[in-house]
Amino acid sequence: MSLFDRAVRLTLPITPRPLIRFFARRYVAGDTLADAVATVRRLAAEGCCATIDVLGESVTSRDLARAAVGEYLAVLDAIREHGLASNVSLKPTQMGLAIDEEFCRDNIGAILEKAHPQGTFVRIDMEDSPTTDATLRVYHSLVARFPKGTGVVLQARLRRTLADAVTLGGAGVNVRLCKGIYLEPREIAYTERDIIRDNFMNVLEVLLSAGTYVGIATHDEWLVCQSLAMVQRLGLTPDRYEFQMLLGVDPQLRRIITSAGHRLRVYVPFGSHWYPYSVRRLRENPQIARVGLEAFLRGRVES
Repeated sequence: MSLFDRAVRLTLPITPRPLIRFFARRYVAGDTLADAVATVRRLAAEGCCATIDVLGESVTSRDLARAAVGEYLAVLDAIREHGLASNVSLKPTQMGLAIDEEFCRDNIGAILEKAHPQGTFVRIDMEDSPTTDATLRVYHSLVARFPKGTGVVLQARLRRTLADAVTLGGAGVNVRLCKGIYLEPREIAYTERDIIRDNFMNVLEVLLSAGTYVGIATHDEWLVCQSLAMVQRLGLTPDRYEFQMLLGVDPQLRRIITSAGHRLRVYVPFGSHWYPYSVRRLRENPQIARVGLEAFLRGRVES
């Protein structure tokens, strides 16, 4: 770890919120749904589709969870009204998973009840390892009711993920595969970058070989290169996979992928809960701070 990276991680707890906000504006569409709609439209002009996410997690109040459901229903209205090329993603703890699993399932179900008839896909995100089993139970319950209307996420960082992919993968299943951003104990998660990369590719092969539609979520150009080679080796057509990236992270790589004819989806978060999201991203990848600082000095902040 470089001295810069170490300094960013050590000073995050005392970094003023306005400074975090400066870096966040590159990676968060804004505070309002209108901001997210404008961002999705701009990305569409670039040839990208999107995933809209209402920022929020770890809800401990039923009222707050219900309020989050209401925000997602408004997002679905906006997607329909504006004809946006976007789906949505949500976090189970935002829907009340820490309160009651059935309550969470019912909240996500209410969103799916509206999303499914209008053809909007709903992604159930994966959070830290203590929530993995409950998240998969909620997913299995809901995908049975809304086939092809919802999907889940697998994290290559976790040691269990290869086995989960074998169990989960299959025709008609939709999985986002990412490295994972939650720092977990070594006994349940890989900690070395190269091992995480290798596991990513092993899991990807299991999923693609089983007929699963995979959202290949990475900004690691080595993983992009290896994934493209696997797609070619398996003889897959572009409707069998897509690449996914975060808003504001390596727009040049984003354009390289789309210009080669591959579908690419950009994660577009918005909302008032930008602070914990931004801190987590900076802790995961302190280079975000370096890039943001360089963009500021050059007078060029790009998303």
